[in-house]
Amino acid sequence: MSGSRKLGSIPTFPEVSIQSIVAPAGDWWLKDPAYAYNRGRLVMAFLPHVSQVPLVICAEGRKDPAVHTVFRCSLKPLDVKRPKRKGILPVAALSTPESEVRAVYRAKKRPAVIVAEEGVSVPGEFTLGKPAWQTAPTLLVAPYYGTEESDKREGFNPAFLDRVLKCEYSRFMLDWLPIEGSPGGSLLRIDHIQPIGSHHNSLEPTIWRLNDEALNTLDEWICWHFEGKLAEDTNIAATRGLFLELDSML
Repeated sequence: MSGSRKLGSIPTFPEVSIQSIVAPAGDWWLKDPAYAYNRGRLVMAFLPHVSQVPLVICAEGRKDPAVHTVFRCSLKPLDVKRPKRKGILPVAALSTPESEVRAVYRAKKRPAVIVAEEGVSVPGEFTLGKPAWQTAPTLLVAPYYGTEESDKREGFNPAFLDRVLKCEYSRFMLDWLPIEGSPGGSLLRIDHIQPIGSHHNSLEPTIWRLNDEALNTLDEWICWHFEGKLAEDTNIAATRGLFLELDSML
């Protein structure tokens, strides 16, 4: 189930994979030196790992009542029913509105693919005097996770990856990226699609993007997961049918 993982080269996909069926010429990933933030672009960014229960920073107070830049705090699981616990002394450096908390997530620089662009810009007349975050443009990206076990990660069960390879789950897709990474492929998480700022300090575009048919297949996968059903006239449905037929012959 391994493909070619030479850095900077187009991967060689396993014969039993949707990539080999949709892009038999091996051009699932294309070189595109535009480096634009367009759909299908492979990017690198620090993205949070979405835990079932995130942590929240709880300010416990200040050692020196006159100093607001140094304070004591603790990390605790975020309870949606009791989100905040006030410290003994207020901390200006960690002030938040009454209805907000300072949530904490693990984040790692990882590959991701842009699935939605910024959209139409909002005219300045509608944003005058308002905070930038209200209308600041963001991209939507889906992150990739390395699949093989190493001293840096736990990896995924090979039997599970075999089922992912055969298009069994709407929220997972196995791919082989044209950048340095896991020889066993990278797991795309459709259910981890998230916003990221389009500022150049937030993400690094690579020279690679999905070809048109590969991007169409990704769109099919997103619709499959969002709608909860897979249309029959899709590359995924055709591939699933072929893999089921192959399994029945074994």
